[in-house]
Amino acid sequence: MNVFSLSWRYLWSRPLATALNLLLLTLGLASMAFVLIARDQIDRAFERDLQGIDAVVGAKGSPMQLVLAGVFHLDVPPGNISLEEMKKLQALPQVAQVIPLSLGDNLQGFRIVGTTADYAANYGAVVAQGSLWAKPMEAVLGAQVVRATGLAVGQRFAGAHGLGSGGAVHGNSPYVVTGVLAACGCVLDRLVLTATESVWKVHDDMHATEDMDEEDRAAIEADREVTLALVRYASPLAAATFPRYINDSTDMQAAVPAVEITRLLSMVGVGTRVLQGLGAVLLGVAGLSVFIALWSAVRERRADLAMLRMLGAPPLKVGALLWCEALWLALMACALGLLAAHALTALTGSMLMAEQSLAISGWQWVSTEWWVPVLAFVVAVVAALVPAVTAYRVDVTQLLNSR
Repeated sequence: MNVFSLSWRYLWSRPLATALNLLLLTLGLASMAFVLIARDQIDRAFERDLQGIDAVVGAKGSPMQLVLAGVFHLDVPPGNISLEEMKKLQALPQVAQVIPLSLGDNLQGFRIVGTTADYAANYGAVVAQGSLWAKPMEAVLGAQVVRATGLAVGQRFAGAHGLGSGGAVHGNSPYVVTGVLAACGCVLDRLVLTATESVWKVHDDMHATEDMDEEDRAAIEADREVTLALVRYASPLAAATFPRYINDSTDMQAAVPAVEITRLLSMVGVGTRVLQGLGAVLLGVAGLSVFIALWSAVRERRADLAMLRMLGAPPLKVGALLWCEALWLALMACALGLLAAHALTALTGSMLMAEQSLAISGWQWVSTEWWVPVLAFVVAVVAALVPAVTAYRVDVTQLLNSR
């Protein structure tokens, strides 16, 4: 007797019940898998964007807002800091590197960031076409920006005021594209990089008037600002002293990205636990439904079971028929659930990409996914336990006499 083929035929002898059980199991496993995959992808995205950044220094305000605006470019910065204050950071013994960022304009919703070449080097950026900027009003585009705008090396574009699309266009101060970055899966993919002086020049041109004299221009030069600064420590000991010094002794604030992201994930964790709870409920309902279906199958197939025993099938194989039916369901639900979870994660990633947010890939296997088939197997085994034992202990003589 081929237990696997016979259990498969028995399983689909009740197509409606089988389809319902399969749907419930798939939904439960897909919910669990989606949480695992999405959480892993978000953690990886944060790790990629945080590499090489120990602290973010900016204007007083919310530290989480400062990190989201300066590292991930997902929020509005709380304000600006003076260029002189930023330069003082470079002289501190705790600091190994300071990368200034100047924000304020966008290209079709993609942020234009005034910075230095160190910002691209921090992420190991590779120039796929052209070269990095060499002077003000030259710009390098991230891979996602190129796909969305269709710009190429040598073309010109004008930025718009504000960090979101729809602002006034700086038509009198066009940029020229000198390079295109290769896709890195990090924050650089959705940014337009240029020299800090470019951002200053654009806004100087916007506020310039015909009666402005040299004294006014000198005053503007002396009052230069940047939006924030990304800091890399000179030693691990700086983590204990640098943020406190900045927050207590200056007009700026220092935010530690690792701390703020941990806080953010703890808040988001409530939603993930709710989704996991929903998946657990669905799995529980699915397990109960499979149990009822198999228990009913044992009662309906009493004559079949007696016939199998008379033909020489041992009790173990008869009981294994019920196990195999449950395992067939678990196997199909596991495959469909993982496929649905990856597809949903990919859809979420494409939606985030359209919003110029975190880069998430839905088609990468994560190590925690191994829990999904294990969970499917456990549900199948528990649901089939009583029906399989009942089939194993069936009394052939009693069944034949009752007929």
